[in-house]
Amino acid sequence: MAIHKDVKKRLKTSLKARMHNREIKTHSKTLIKNVETNPVPENLKKMYSHLDKASRKKIIHKNRASRIKSRLAKLLNKTSKPGAESTVKA
Repeated sequence: MAIHKDVKKRLKTSLKARMHNREIKTHSKTLIKNVETNPVPENLKKMYSHLDKASRKKIIHKNRASRIKSRLAKLLNKTSKPGAESTVKA
């Protein structure tokens, strides 16, 4: 175990940050599942916002966020009415 004060402090802060990041990732996964099960624009908008915020804070990589958003926008466009044009863009 760490002997120095600064190492103990760093361990404490890194554990706190890890728990916070894990919470955000878990919430992201929940929002993604909500969009997959119920693809409506409201769910997609919430998920977009959450993923953008997580990528801005470097919790997930920006390309991963873009890939998820694109995949789910395609899903929403496929499940929407065939005759209507969708306004969702990734």
